[in-house]
Amino acid sequence: MVIIVVEITKIKALEILDSRGNPTLMTRVTLSDNTVGIAKVPSGASTGLNEAVELRDGGKRYLGKGVAQAVSNVNTAIAEKMRGANPLSQSNVDKMLLELDPSTGKGKLGANAILSVSMATAVAASNHLKLELFEYLRTKVMSKDAKYLQPVPMCNVINGGAHAGNALAIQEFMILPIGSKNVVEAIQCAAEVYHNLGKGMISKYGRMAKHVGDEGGFCGFGLKTSYDAFNEIVRAIEAAGYAPGKEVVLGIDAAASGFYKDGQYTVDEKAMTPGELIDYYIDIEKTFPLKSVEDPFDENEFGEFAEYLTKTKTQVVTDDLTVSNPEIVKKAIELKSGNSLLLKVNQIGSVSEAIEAAQIAYAANWSVVVSHRSGETGDTFISDLSVALASGQIKTGGLARSERVEKYNRLLEIHSILDGDCGYPGSGFRTAWRNY
Repeated sequence: MVIIVVEITKIKALEILDSRGNPTLMTRVTLSDNTVGIAKVPSGASTGLNEAVELRDGGKRYLGKGVAQAVSNVNTAIAEKMRGANPLSQSNVDKMLLELDPSTGKGKLGANAILSVSMATAVAASNHLKLELFEYLRTKVMSKDAKYLQPVPMCNVINGGAHAGNALAIQEFMILPIGSKNVVEAIQCAAEVYHNLGKGMISKYGRMAKHVGDEGGFCGFGLKTSYDAFNEIVRAIEAAGYAPGKEVVLGIDAAASGFYKDGQYTVDEKAMTPGELIDYYIDIEKTFPLKSVEDPFDENEFGEFAEYLTKTKTQVVTDDLTVSNPEIVKKAIELKSGNSLLLKVNQIGSVSEAIEAAQIAYAANWSVVVSHRSGETGDTFISDLSVALASGQIKTGGLARSERVEKYNRLLEIHSILDGDCGYPGSGFRTAWRNY
């Protein structure tokens, strides 16, 4: 019996642009059978202090945001180390990458450099085995049965905060089509609500209100308060023929670190104490069908997250608080600072560590939301990862801008590949993953 061994023979990175026109990396991993895997790394604007280090060049080129050094690190130190490695062992690939850069936050080589190789190797391995990426990640990397769950999309429909130039402090206002039977119907529902919202915004606030932000949600110029935004979204849901609270619910990413200063939070032009902000969120929850709240407090305030969790019925999603870091996720779980993890692979810098963070969350009965970044590419890795993890939720922007739509289109493609033979969370979106 002849055993055919495949290995990494070549790794090549280059500098490309993300959806904001800033540099990022695209890396190609070639195997000994000429199979190729390609990955493009995203970048965040609203970033947590404890995120893995995104290596930038500084200086004048690209206003200091170039990634030529990160590209060079891939093409020299990383390529040299990884040549001959077995691409079919993702855990070993990532271990080798982490050994190359033992610095805090992967600051020596850059988490963006390391992640590009980690992701591209997973894609190359799945191509070598002639498996879809979601199937490879679930059955080979995670060693799980081929039982899949497609996610409820959390669609960003109005942008605020760091993602838009309006008066809204809250960064993202989202819709979740929980009443749909499958992801195909969910995306249709989201698109119909999105377009009705755009029409309504033009009618009430003028054409500037329909301009889109970094993540494809409307900029909402003219909206003065969070309540204005929620009212517009509810009207759009109804105009599209859906029932708010039953077929479509709401979510927000407060990104509260962006409106926090000196112990107070300023929302709707009003300074609030942490206790007053909790009351504010609870009032929204009582007034509108709000079911998911991300980063309601500053990224260092584990105690405020925990207090809010005792008073709300919503899903409390940790993002800047936990930054997809397994050790910090453990801390948040211990302190009861949330019940859901936002998972961004570039926050931690490798595929294996991201999966580990998700598994830690699952073990604590938390939900997991696989997420994009505000600076994106056309890469659809996270769509496959969401299905592989059976997370039940994905956050990947509005139904506009091709770098967002590509993720939705990949979910539609996966549904077709599986011929509908996959679960869908529906109204039980918060807990559906538990059976998988």
